[in-house]
Amino acid sequence: MMKFIFMLIFMMPLNFKMFWFNQVMYFYLMFMFMIMINWFNFYSSISLIFGVDLMMMMLVLLSIWICSLMIMASFKVSFMGNKNLFLLLINLLLLVLILTFSSMNLFMFYLFFEMSLIPTLLLILGWGYQPERIQAGLYLLFYTLLASLPMLLGIFYLYLEYHTLNFLMINMISSNSFYMFISFNIVFLVKFPMYLFHLWLPKAHVEAPISGSMILAGIMLKLGGYGMIRLIVIFQPIINYFNFYFLMISMIGGSLISLICLRQSDMKSLIAYSSVAHMSLIIGGIMTMNYWGLVGGLIMMIAHGLCSSGMFCLANISYERVMSRSLFINKGMINLMPSMSLWWFLLSSSNMAAPPSLNLLSEIILLSSLISWSKILMIMLMIMSFFSAAYSLFLYSYSQHGSFYSGLYSFSLGSVREYLLLMLHWLPLNLFILKGDVLVI
Repeated sequence: MMKFIFMLIFMMPLNFKMFWFNQVMYFYLMFMFMIMINWFNFYSSISLIFGVDLMMMMLVLLSIWICSLMIMASFKVSFMGNKNLFLLLINLLLLVLILTFSSMNLFMFYLFFEMSLIPTLLLILGWGYQPERIQAGLYLLFYTLLASLPMLLGIFYLYLEYHTLNFLMINMISSNSFYMFISFNIVFLVKFPMYLFHLWLPKAHVEAPISGSMILAGIMLKLGGYGMIRLIVIFQPIINYFNFYFLMISMIGGSLISLICLRQSDMKSLIAYSSVAHMSLIIGGIMTMNYWGLVGGLIMMIAHGLCSSGMFCLANISYERVMSRSLFINKGMINLMPSMSLWWFLLSSSNMAAPPSLNLLSEIILLSSLISWSKILMIMLMIMSFFSAAYSLFLYSYSQHGSFYSGLYSFSLGSVREYLLLMLHWLPLNLFILKGDVLVI
């Protein structure tokens, strides 16, 4: 793992000269990483305290992919004076994410987990659209920091008690303490975000630039899921007593959020709220504590990372033309950008879990996991499935059909860069289902 980390560190001087060459280097890094992959579920590529197993590997691949696409999406930044700083932030962010996902020590994981906040915050504050971005940045910072302090105390307690923080050793520990469970998991539930802790997410998404939205939707939410899947093994003796509460909040919250999506007028806001609905399914799957739930959660994280990021790209493409994200102004786009309408359709259908997307595979696995835990959850799952299709169709039909806004007299159709960007989101999302067996190992 150290060679990839060193490659990213030595790439930093590149940020001051070449905008597009950075992206080429990220694709090269991705290619190198894929050659190195060991498709079995044990630690490989171990160097110092870094190593990857299959789950870490998937998330590292997703991180590199999304970071390379962030540069492709941020075409406007390449004309700005501060583009070097922008590239440096993406480089740092990718470095910290790879360190987070490949860390085998709990304290180092916590450290890098917190460090990933800083570049994201700077992206939102530096390249966001409205003055409210400062408030959004503060929400993001304080929600996460407040929730993560108990985890730090929990880690110190664990080290005092068991004298190890290595993930391999931690898996053998079993804790009966409710306080330990809360202190370790509250930070992940805020990061996910679970319903009731979700207020920072729509704010951050709406104020963030396209690159900030892509990294938030694609990777940042997955940090919560990854940490939860990693550490939930410790609490096996006790979790069955109170996972009921978390499951109920998540499922009812997911149903309510799906309804909230239907009355959003801002495209970005709608996509951000749909993320919360998807994440509540993952929390439910992980909390059932069965194998299908964990696997379904992992597949859903990868699927959502690609799909949601692609949807934000589409919203941004419309925003760059119309200078508004309001659904009342973005109407009748099929008349103005007919070929872009195809990508709206493809990504909206993936968002509502149509075949052959990974979303479908993950939803089938999560549904079977949740219904095996309790049949009552069927009601909430039916509501969520139905309304997820409803708000995806609402977004698609509202933005593509209708009479277009009369103020749009000059218009540019999509560029090759934009179509390539969308294709690189959609292809892995729909072709990965052919390797579904690897994800279920």
